[in-house]
Amino acid sequence: MKAAIVVPARFASTRYPGKPLVPLKGASGTPKPLIRRAWEAAVAVPDVARVIVATDDDRIAEVAQGFGAEVAMTPADCANGTERCAAVLPALGDVDVVVNLQGDAPLTPAPFVSALLGLMAERRDVQVATPVLRASPELHARLLADQAAGQVGGTTAAVAASGDALYFSKAVIPHVGKSRLGDPALPVFFHVGCYAYTPTALGTYAVNPAGPLEELEGLEQLRFLERGIPVRVVEVDAPGYDIWELNNPHDVAPIEAALAARGID
Repeated sequence: MKAAIVVPARFASTRYPGKPLVPLKGASGTPKPLIRRAWEAAVAVPDVARVIVATDDDRIAEVAQGFGAEVAMTPADCANGTERCAAVLPALGDVDVVVNLQGDAPLTPAPFVSALLGLMAERRDVQVATPVLRASPELHARLLADQAAGQVGGTTAAVAASGDALYFSKAVIPHVGKSRLGDPALPVFFHVGCYAYTPTALGTYAVNPAGPLEELEGLEQLRFLERGIPVRVVEVDAPGYDIWELNNPHDVAPIEAALAARGID
C-alpha cells in the first residue's frame, strides 16, 4: 500500500492568524516554526512514500521549502484541511491512501498514523479512518467543565458497534448521568484530528458542499457522514501526554512543555 501524508496549513486562521510560522521551542530551547514541527511529526511516521506541505500562502511555502519540505500550492478558497488534501491529489500521483496530519497538531504521535495505515491496508473497503482516545475520567471531567463554562474543550465521537462513527460533536457526547460519572469504561471517545482517506473518498468530498451539520458544528469530517460515507474509528492508546493543538496563543506554552517532556529538540 502506497501512502502519502499531507500537512495542510493556512496563514489566515481566524483565531490565530499566521500560526504556522509561530516559533515553538523544543527540549534544548531551539525554536522552530509550527509548520516545521508538524512536518517533522509527519516525517517520523514509517512506511510513507511522501510528505507534502499543502498551503495557499507564499510565506508558509518559502519557510517550508527552506527546511527541505516538499510543498504543493492549493487554492485560497479551500474551507478546511480535507479540501486542501483533495486539492493536492493530482500532485500525489498513484497513491492508495492519503493521510491528513494537520499543520496545527505537531504532537500527533506517529503510532496513531500507523494505526490508521494498518487498518486501511487490512480493510480495503474502508474509505475514511480517524483515531480516537477513550476519555479517562479526568479528561471527561475536563471536557464537561469546559462545556459548562461555554468553551469547547475538544471533539467527541459516538461510535457504533461496527466501529464506524455515528456522529462527531464539539458537545460532549454521549450524555452521561451523574451516577455513571467516573466510570473509566464509558463510551466517551475524544477525537484526534488526523484522517486517512482513499483518493476516491477525497474526490467525493471535494465535489460536495458542506452540509448543515458540518456548518453548525464546524467539523469537516461530518461532510462524509452527511453524504453517507462511513468514517471508521480506530481506538488508540493514550500516549501519556496531552495532544495539544495550536489554536490560540495560550496553547504555545503547553505544546513547548510537551516537546520538552518528550525530549524533542
